[in-house]
Amino acid sequence: MKFLHTMLRVTDLSASIAFYTEMLGMNLIRTTDRPDQHYTLAFLGYGQGNKENQGEIELTYNYGLEKYEHGGFFGHLALGVDNVALTCEKIKEKGGKVTREAGPVKGGNTIIAFVEDPDGYKIELIQLGSHG
Repeated sequence: MKFLHTMLRVTDLSASIAFYTEMLGMNLIRTTDRPDQHYTLAFLGYGQGNKENQGEIELTYNYGLEKYEHGGFFGHLALGVDNVALTCEKIKEKGGKVTREAGPVKGGNTIIAFVEDPDGYKIELIQLGSHG
């Protein structure tokens, strides 16, 4: 088996694509518009598609829906970065929302931070090489 993607429902596809590409450095891999079914999909990731064996994020915009309830089951996405504090600063400079500043995880040495996408999904930033 192979992990392919995680799907997130979004309310503003353009704003979400901008967040994941401009603030988190992902590539827009492909889009699919299904007007008869009333939705548009955008796939993003750090490669140029699944040929690199990396998972992707599928953003789904359902026409006419302006809000979603996140519920209590979904937690967050996690991304490995070289420098969490610097990444947070760059995200803030671009108008992004940091909800937990860079620092060690409670009870450990791993440096983490949390940011939020335009729909309120949490993304954990984990400093590569800091696991402890």
